[in-house]
Amino acid sequence: MTKNVDIEIRGMSCASCIGRVERALGQQPGVINAQVNLATQMAVIQVETGTSTTSLLNTIKTAGYQPVVESLDIPVTGMSCGSCVSRIERALTKLPGMVEVSVNLATQKAFVRFLPGAVSLPRIQHAIREAGYEPQATDTPPPTDSEDQERAELRRRVVLAAIFTIPVVFIAMGKMIPAIDMLLTSLMPHRSWMGVEWLLATPVQFYAGERFYRAGYAELRHFNPGMNSLVMIGSSAAYFYSVAALLVPGLFPAGTAVSYFEAAAVIVTLILLGRYFEHIAKGRTSEAIKKLLQLQAKTARVIREEETVELPIEAVVTGDRILVRPGERVPVDGIIEEGHSYVDESMISGEPVPVVKQRDSEVVGGTINKNGALTFRATRVGADTVLSQIVKMVETAQAEKPPIQQLADKVAGVFVPMVIAIAAITFALWFVFGPAPSLSFAFVTTVSVLLIACPCAMGLATPTAIMVSTGKGAEMGVLFRKGAALETLAKMNTVVLDKTGTLTQGRPELTDFEVIDGHENEVLRLVAAVEAQSEHPIAEAIVQGAKARRLELPSVSRFSAEPGYGIEAEVDGHLVHVGADRYMRRLEIELGQAETRAKAFAEDAKSPLYAAVDGRLAAVIAVADPLKEGSVDAITALKAQGLEVAMLTGDNRATADAIARQVGIRRVLAEVLPDQKAAEIRRLQSEGKRVAFVGDGINDAPALAQADVGIAIGTGTDIAIESGDVVLMSGDLRGIVNASALSKRTHRTIIGNFVWAYGYNVALIPVAAGVLYPFVGVLLSPMLAAAAMSISSVFVLTNSLRLRRFTPNTSAALSNTDEAVATQSEQVHPG
Repeated sequence: MTKNVDIEIRGMSCASCIGRVERALGQQPGVINAQVNLATQMAVIQVETGTSTTSLLNTIKTAGYQPVVESLDIPVTGMSCGSCVSRIERALTKLPGMVEVSVNLATQKAFVRFLPGAVSLPRIQHAIREAGYEPQATDTPPPTDSEDQERAELRRRVVLAAIFTIPVVFIAMGKMIPAIDMLLTSLMPHRSWMGVEWLLATPVQFYAGERFYRAGYAELRHFNPGMNSLVMIGSSAAYFYSVAALLVPGLFPAGTAVSYFEAAAVIVTLILLGRYFEHIAKGRTSEAIKKLLQLQAKTARVIREEETVELPIEAVVTGDRILVRPGERVPVDGIIEEGHSYVDESMISGEPVPVVKQRDSEVVGGTINKNGALTFRATRVGADTVLSQIVKMVETAQAEKPPIQQLADKVAGVFVPMVIAIAAITFALWFVFGPAPSLSFAFVTTVSVLLIACPCAMGLATPTAIMVSTGKGAEMGVLFRKGAALETLAKMNTVVLDKTGTLTQGRPELTDFEVIDGHENEVLRLVAAVEAQSEHPIAEAIVQGAKARRLELPSVSRFSAEPGYGIEAEVDGHLVHVGADRYMRRLEIELGQAETRAKAFAEDAKSPLYAAVDGRLAAVIAVADPLKEGSVDAITALKAQGLEVAMLTGDNRATADAIARQVGIRRVLAEVLPDQKAAEIRRLQSEGKRVAFVGDGINDAPALAQADVGIAIGTGTDIAIESGDVVLMSGDLRGIVNASALSKRTHRTIIGNFVWAYGYNVALIPVAAGVLYPFVGVLLSPMLAAAAMSISSVFVLTNSLRLRRFTPNTSAALSNTDEAVATQSEQVHPG
């Protein structure tokens, strides 16, 4: 069997391009013929059935061209369990040109990547309808109000079903109570009351339960029975058995022409009620996304032609000047041109303390301006803003299936057919071997088996937990770019951290300025004036240190620099020299005790310098890349969790060891070039370690990609770090502790959900089949079976929602400060 795959290709410009693409494709296994048209920019590829479309796309990319692939999130209504997910995925995968299909039960969306030259959106939507579900418009995903409409519709049907079901149950159960039975029979005979039950149960069965028939019929028509099929078969069996017993009782053995109208009505009502509760709970799982979207300002005060006009946020374009008053939300991202204020950026970083903003500072849309007016120029609008990217990251993570869910989907795909087979066997065994009336026993047990089975719980076990935890992570400033990272991070046993920009600030600062002769500020003023003439990063740190003290720098004359030694200049009538120890010795300046102090600085990973004024030693200076606040606490907390912590850096061994001592890291991989970092991660993995690597996402990109989990340090305005699986919006490493704790809690929740979902079915399906009857003489009522099934799904959802109460806890780090101090004195052991 062969098929044609049509791929649109960009980047071809001549006949040689055509030949290159055709040759590359022709060499791939499974490709029979490839024809490329330069005018239409299309490749028509004849392949054997089963040939991977992804391999064709990769081949075209390797040849140097870009295949056109579109991605869409299609909202789908009508899904209720894992079988629904499997059914839609199978239906879409069969379409030509489908690259990737992932259906998420919790978000009620189907994510598809497809070749627009091979399949169209209407064809994809048609396939979803053919599978028995209803796709919605992709350009307008279902907003909150449409969700409210669906919830209201469910509520209306539940109320209607309850109004008709309650009297049916009263009549049916009343027959078992002598006083009520006498009252009923005094009004009309039992057969007439069965007719009343029929009239009351019919609207419940076919109006309130209409969705079960519509979806269940589609499932059976495609030979893919699911949850709706079970409900449809079970309730229909009770209903039509009762109709036949009412209209043609002579067809039934003696004593079996009884009514089960109350069972049919209660089944539909209880399951609708369960769906209603599920819908409410599912809405709560996506509250994090809703909260993020609510942060977006609706309007902006834009300055155009020297006038301030209020425009819808959609009308703001890059380059607009925008005014933000105190208390207002910043509408889009930008750079401040005028004003000074404090801005609450907790929605990005998770840090509650407002950040000072002034000219040239960056602001992010969705943050709150506190106490001063700001005027800024828009740099990112619409889908490019940080807030939009955060929402997209969270949605992407929520849509992705971790490995444990992929296994669950496979199980759910065969679960319902197995249940139907068990129900058939149950009926046969009870009918042949059961006590009289065997037909009634067979009927009750069969319907109970069909109704108690709950693939819904299996389908909801993972996606609901992923949705809640990724949203909770976003609130804490931890973005999970991939849902699978939540599961993988929970299994890590080794954390490797980059040094510069991760453990440290990533920029030199003046840490020590000890004056030997003279007044401190006066000497610093002279030294900074000289260093201001240099472009060296250390010089910049000294100048910034002087500016932080609000010192005015005097003018400089006769400036000269001697590479490798130091600099000389005349400042305010003083001759100033600044440089290394060898520079001072050349100038024959005695260092004395200052040299001992400089060696101590060097042992603490600081760069020592000396300053001399008018030929006399005036100060010993230290410049260093200081540790980030919270680094020691984070390392201590990670070690308290039983994780091995290592540092990977390109710095020299002495500097790396000094930093490691300060933070309490014992394993150091130093002098590693950027292109060798990934190899070091592979070496650790070859030792059987599951590695999480933490870096700034730039030079560390290969290592981030190689690690089992890559954790990238974001700045809040640079979150598009494609290398990492997890992004820490603030640079605080305590976010790793929070991410690790959240992932472990999520993994425990998922395992708990699965234990319940599978344990429930394994334990109660035999009970529904009547395995306890020979011992205790009790059968499970179909009504109780329906109630148990609904409760099972609600339990899983409720368990996942408990993740919303997760709170970051770094107390382990704070309470183990003594351990951190003690560790600093330990000998560093190279890795």
